[in-house]
Amino acid sequence: MTVAEELTPATPEESEEPIKQRKNGLYPGVSDELAEIMKSGWADTELRDLEPIAQVAETAARRAALSARFPGDRLVIPSGNLKTRSNDTDYPFRASVEYAYLTGNQTEDGVLVLEPTAEGHEATIYLLPRSDRDNGEFWLSGQGELWVGRRHSLTEAGTLHGIPASDVRELADKLREATGPVRVVRGYDAGVEAALTDKVTAERDEELRVFLSEARLVKDAFEIGELQKAVDSTVRGFEDVVKVLDKAEATSERYIEGTFFLRARVEGNDIGYGTIAAAGAHACTLHWVRNDGPVRSGDLLLLDAGVETHTYYTADVTRTLPVNGRFSEVQKRVYDAVYEAQEAGIAAVQPGAKYRDFHDAAQHVLATKLVEWGLVEGPVERVLELGLQRRWTLHGTGHMLGMDVHDCAAARVESYVDGTLEPGVVLTVEPGLYFQADDLTVPEEYRGIGVRIEDDILVTENGNRNLSDGLPRRSDDVEAWMASLKG
Repeated sequence: MTVAEELTPATPEESEEPIKQRKNGLYPGVSDELAEIMKSGWADTELRDLEPIAQVAETAARRAALSARFPGDRLVIPSGNLKTRSNDTDYPFRASVEYAYLTGNQTEDGVLVLEPTAEGHEATIYLLPRSDRDNGEFWLSGQGELWVGRRHSLTEAGTLHGIPASDVRELADKLREATGPVRVVRGYDAGVEAALTDKVTAERDEELRVFLSEARLVKDAFEIGELQKAVDSTVRGFEDVVKVLDKAEATSERYIEGTFFLRARVEGNDIGYGTIAAAGAHACTLHWVRNDGPVRSGDLLLLDAGVETHTYYTADVTRTLPVNGRFSEVQKRVYDAVYEAQEAGIAAVQPGAKYRDFHDAAQHVLATKLVEWGLVEGPVERVLELGLQRRWTLHGTGHMLGMDVHDCAAARVESYVDGTLEPGVVLTVEPGLYFQADDLTVPEEYRGIGVRIEDDILVTENGNRNLSDGLPRRSDDVEAWMASLKG
């Protein structure tokens, strides 16, 4: 429903001023009598039997680690603000990962502040309280309770998140008056940054951002459980798609996108990223998210999709499927090569291994196949040294996974791609081969074939665990699985 507020809301500073009329609103104003009627006659709806969120112990431990890293500094981590989609409609809100990771809260305009103390830090979560009934905000504001739903009271929020909650509308003045060293996570709340403009430096703020990114490299037990939930829902979403491929053939790739999205919204919060439903030659476009092309029998469908849980953890899984349920000879040849490369990559994911090892192992297999097929001149070591295989492999073989689909992106290079794997790391292994439809360097039978196989891998004490092994990977297993789902 795309309804907009009938009257613009008053800001806190303007709360005593008459409510301004929307330019093309249908009512000339609010009578004193109506204002009085709207103030009274409402039941007490305060929630007094709330339990803390499931991850309250984990978020407290994360804040403790943050406190230990920056003793004596005031730390400010905003949730972010609503962003306009068009005119008076907003994009669905998603809190900043840093804020959600430390609080478990997901509401707009929130700010976590860690005030330094002699013992460490004292945390306060600053939020908008419930919309005001005295000034009419709850029914006149486009973000009021009767328009977009009820916010938690500050008392309720404190109970849920295990952090004392205060009114965020008072925060800017407090920040402007703050003394001592301050760090803020930038890019989410311009108002917070403006209040701190003379108190922070880009270098110090970047240190905070990097720390919070690296803190997520190793997942705790709660996070691993959430990632498994995301993957399990994603497996069911892939099954949903296979069952309706005939309907996709009659429409377009968007039927596939919509089918997966239904599973994501029913079982999770959303999709973790734009679904790639790439049929035919579109599979050779790495991030094909237009999803407006035809789905044809005889072609391959590259489906790269992930469900995001209600706590923001996302799966990231890819399968390349024959639309008619059977690989052609050349499709199978390419698919099996990618499968062999992925097997080598997964085997290299071990505690103590270098992060780059799984990429190198997979690329070696793919380069070997390209030489064997006569598509590039060997030896294989020369191909890898010069990176010649990248014409057809294009991308890296994986990335960290968590609350962001490309998680921990701000981590230092020495901690990430030049780092060492340890138990609790979750990453993707996703080699691919892509033969563009206009690539005259390969035989015509290869052109327009794109294959990627991607799984979500947890590093364990003794090796690894494939979180997404509920989906088949071997070509013959894929065919049998598709046949069973199609009945």
